[in-house]
Amino acid sequence: MRIIGGSCRGHPLKTPTGQDIRPTSDKVRLAVFNALFSRSAVADAKVLDAFCGTGALGLEALSQGADECLFLDALRTSLALAKENANQLGLIDQAQFRFGESQKLGKRDEAIAPRTLIFLDPPYRKDLVPQTVAALLAGEWCAEEAILVVETEKEADLSELEEMASMIFDKTYGETRVTFWRLT
Repeated sequence: MRIIGGSCRGHPLKTPTGQDIRPTSDKVRLAVFNALFSRSAVADAKVLDAFCGTGALGLEALSQGADECLFLDALRTSLALAKENANQLGLIDQAQFRFGESQKLGKRDEAIAPRTLIFLDPPYRKDLVPQTVAALLAGEWCAEEAILVVETEKEADLSELEEMASMIFDKTYGETRVTFWRLT
């Protein structure tokens, strides 16, 4: 795995040895970021990389012009890996790390800016996306008109999100489904 664009293009990312973390492939990240750039959603973004794993999505955003990223995961090994990757890429000053469950995030601290770009890449087949989006909204984590990028298994039922956001992109890459939502 490597960073696919921006200031850190071509730099490798440290990846896990076990099966606890499922990193987003370079091919899917390339497609996601092409779609985000066509919507002018990356430059100067305030990013949240929930279920961050290796940190690949948030680090890619930082490499390609995002302002800052908050990495969140319920596995300490994931946070350590994301932090190690951010440090290795020289992006540590733009990164914050928080341990906890994304679906139980709580209220946003006033010192943290509302997020304009949010990545959700939860473990497959656990139905964590609707709970997490509800928690983000209830905790006032989202800026007005924020873009939410959701990576799930291809057969995931995301109909519950239609009450909280408007879908603007839906594409399947093998077993992976990527949807973009505009939060209202």
